[in-house]
Amino acid sequence: MDRLGSFSNDPSDKPPCRGCSSYLMEPYIKCAECGPPPFFLCLQCFTRGFEYKKHQSDHTYEIMTSDFPVLDPSWTAQEEMALLEAVMDCGFGNWQDVANQMCTKTKEECEKHYMKHFINNPLFASTLLNLKQAEEAKTADTAIPFQSTDDPPRPTFDSLLSRDMAGYMPARADFIEEFDNYAEWDLRDIDFVEDDSDILHALKMAVVDIYHSRLKERQRRKKIIRDHGLINLRKFQLEFELRREIKRLQEYRTAGITNFCSARTYDHLKKTREEERLKRTMLSEVLQYIQDSSACQQWLRRQADIDSGLSPSVPMASNSGRRSAPPLNLTGLPGTEKLNEKEKELCQMVRLVPGAYLEYKSALLNECNKQGGLRLAQARALIKIDVNKTRKIYDFLIREGYITKA
Repeated sequence: MDRLGSFSNDPSDKPPCRGCSSYLMEPYIKCAECGPPPFFLCLQCFTRGFEYKKHQSDHTYEIMTSDFPVLDPSWTAQEEMALLEAVMDCGFGNWQDVANQMCTKTKEECEKHYMKHFINNPLFASTLLNLKQAEEAKTADTAIPFQSTDDPPRPTFDSLLSRDMAGYMPARADFIEEFDNYAEWDLRDIDFVEDDSDILHALKMAVVDIYHSRLKERQRRKKIIRDHGLINLRKFQLEFELRREIKRLQEYRTAGITNFCSARTYDHLKKTREEERLKRTMLSEVLQYIQDSSACQQWLRRQADIDSGLSPSVPMASNSGRRSAPPLNLTGLPGTEKLNEKEKELCQMVRLVPGAYLEYKSALLNECNKQGGLRLAQARALIKIDVNKTRKIYDFLIREGYITKA
């Protein structure tokens, strides 16, 4: 059995265990007969005799550890890495804090060793800058990029930005709700006392080991998010823009457009069609005023003034002092056949033509599916009609189970 150096002192930088996929903690096992790629096991999986495909439990193996000297016979590789990490955490020159963090060396030993082997050593003089530049390049595309002197973004709970970032809090490098968020609950009632039986003590230790495994899995998932930049807002925004542009080009291709000159003409005609569709929708809504001829004439004159660029000369009639409008007659209106009885009753009472109701319903259902729920304020932002009508449509869809509240 050989004793070899490990990859790093950081568990997240080591390859995962092939048995349980957890981060490897020194010492761990490397199969001498399997690979490439190398086959690593944690001590727990090794003691259980884990076998996978060609790997057998009777294969020869190597113990991976950093308990060997590198630069100085009295300093192990583990202590070398611990010294570098302590200097990074505490800052150069704070040797007492560095020694306190290391625990195995004094203040004078830390300072002397660091100055001799990492500052005045010609081997490292030319490589430290390259290592620093490589590290900066590696972290250039991290989850939420900001300089150490900057104030990281702090989105409020349940805000749109917070939802876009999946609840990630850059200032803490944590999530509002972590993976396996209630893993700690299993430990809240555990108390180690001297009169515990061997079986009870072993059971409690097993619970602690399980909890430790769950924490390692949580850390593994966060590392994946960090390494792949899954919370990188600039990357997501760019992806959104690319997807929108691809969708636009696909629309051109479907319409038989092959050059940008034709695309501009197509966009102009499409915009014109949209404006005409909106006018038709407005005209459909006017149908509800047909039974009141004076109100209809006032509305038409007002729209004529608006279209000509003048200030409306006829104010819209106020509802104060007027009788409630009778239910809308849906006979012959397009889309009535697509409504059930309750929806017909809603359109009659709200005085909303079926075609407009079906459009509003589709928009609210799509937004609810995207967000996992819908608030009244979001519904009012989606459909630009009278707020009271929006409230009635929203309440109806909630009551009938079409959408859910956020």
